[in-house]
Amino acid sequence: MAAYLIDYVILMATQFVIYSVMGISVFGATSLDLEANEIFTTTIGLVTYALVIVGSIAYFVLMESSSKQGTLGKMAVGIIVTDTNGNRITWMRALGRYFAKILYGIVLLIGYIMVAFTERKQGLHDMICSTLVVKGRPGEGSVDPTVFD
Repeated sequence: MAAYLIDYVILMATQFVIYSVMGISVFGATSLDLEANEIFTTTIGLVTYALVIVGSIAYFVLMESSSKQGTLGKMAVGIIVTDTNGNRITWMRALGRYFAKILYGIVLLIGYIMVAFTERKQGLHDMICSTLVVKGRPGEGSVDPTVFD
């Protein structure tokens, strides 16, 4: 949870900068100010919004499949994402993991709640994509079974 909160702050700060550079109110989409709200229906608003969405997806996918094996938040708390054998995941697996998190997050957060009740502390998205989030440093190469005790 701490890793996700760190990532969330990083992404929000980055989005704020992008919106500001593009001259878009950060609160425009939820604003009662019709002028601020209308910017999201313009070409520049839609392009900026798409850039932010694609950038957020790329952040998780590229960081988790990189040699660092985790986002900045995961690195800060000392965890990495691996496949079930302890190897670095591919970008396709990281992309699947990202979209599985969204899908199962929508369904009453069941996919996340499962972490507390599974032997290997896997969420549903991790089970689907055959991944693990473990304590460790990038490139350790194997999963220590005691990490799940």
